[in-house]
Amino acid sequence: MTIATPLSTTELAQHPAWLRLKAAATALQPVQSKTGAIEDAAHHDAARAHVAELVAGMRELAPLFPHDAEYLEQSAIDFERWAERGFDVPDHFDSLLHFQPQQHRVDGLQHLVVFPMYTQNGSSNRLVEAVLVEVIWPEFIADLEATDYSNALFVPLRFIDFTAGYDTNSAVLFPETVAMREIPTFTWGAIFQDREAARFRRVVRAAVDVTKLDLPADVAAMLDDQRLTEEVFVMWDLIHDRTHMRGDLPFDPFMIKQRMPFFLYSLEELRCDLTAFRESVAIERRLKAQEVRTDADELLMQRARLVQFAVIFDRIFRFSITGSRVRNYDGLGGQLLFAWLHQRRVLHWTDTQLAFDWDAVPDMVNELGAAIEHLYWRSIDRPKIAHWLAAYELVSATVEPHPASAWKAGDLPLTGAPRELTDLVMDDEFPLSMFFEAFERKMRDVIASTSGITAANA
Repeated sequence: MTIATPLSTTELAQHPAWLRLKAAATALQPVQSKTGAIEDAAHHDAARAHVAELVAGMRELAPLFPHDAEYLEQSAIDFERWAERGFDVPDHFDSLLHFQPQQHRVDGLQHLVVFPMYTQNGSSNRLVEAVLVEVIWPEFIADLEATDYSNALFVPLRFIDFTAGYDTNSAVLFPETVAMREIPTFTWGAIFQDREAARFRRVVRAAVDVTKLDLPADVAAMLDDQRLTEEVFVMWDLIHDRTHMRGDLPFDPFMIKQRMPFFLYSLEELRCDLTAFRESVAIERRLKAQEVRTDADELLMQRARLVQFAVIFDRIFRFSITGSRVRNYDGLGGQLLFAWLHQRRVLHWTDTQLAFDWDAVPDMVNELGAAIEHLYWRSIDRPKIAHWLAAYELVSATVEPHPASAWKAGDLPLTGAPRELTDLVMDDEFPLSMFFEAFERKMRDVIASTSGITAANA
């Protein structure tokens, strides 16, 4: 269900109260330390004026967000207390408890979010950030979430406007990034699907040109349709996100406060993506086999098919070459998927042109997913180090390790502490192949251009 909103996104982004609030938050950021505190008392008088402007803007805008009334008022109080305490480390525990966007998953619903926080893949400092967003919740996603793919914590969003922490590669809004005195039970996690869709469209368009790939017609059409691509990414992330806590898991899949070889993170993220792929294949095949399909069936079947292409192309074309080569676990996941398909001869790089045997691809991708799931299942009965070695064997059987690798040579202190093994993993344990080295050089400027991208500037 789509609800009417008091203002259009354009009107909201230009609202005078929002512009003043945004300016106040921006003015606070340069004088904040990494913890969010303002340590230099010489800045306190100006900071009090900025906080007063920030709070006034929140209260003026609050009537536009009745579903967030308690949160916005408590957030204003938290900012006022911060100023009264002399700008020590900010504490937004109370306001965070009141912000519950997962309770209002309605397509087009808007939120004003203001917290001292860090932004993943953006600023690592807990600075005051302000974001205007709207929810993406199409009917077919509501139906999926209400039936086979329940995920009460998942909140898909679209940017309206934001402060500098989000003028970056950050595409998530997570409660754990907020400055607070204690850690509550987290009840939601948000992903900006418009950013994911926009950078996917830009990168894949360029990659298709570079590799001379002949796209299926419906995939080419997706690259010209931002809203369609957003819905595809919502479906992908709905299933991916819930997978982290489902399955035969030998360990906490998020590996919180654990130091492990980065290739284990690669396998976990890839496992979740390949689960979304596998489920999309199953949905498409089930609906295709039906003699009679409703319009809703046709829509879901189309989205499920497109999720498969999104997973493959985002992983191969963007993940593999994005970020540094220092323990780049998402990059390795993309390398693994590419090499797996190439070595099984359903992906071809021949005569400087990329091609896929599309009819064979789904089952071959599912084989990689099954291999990772079998690794997890076996590792329930394995010691930690034995699991690490088995995971390395799975990856290194397909992606060539660095020739100088101690792990490749098997020269490992197996009787020592696990951290000794982690220390021996090279920063770039699995270097880019010659294909990806050349591909990265051609794509470098395109990848860089996606920082800060949204639906509005795709």
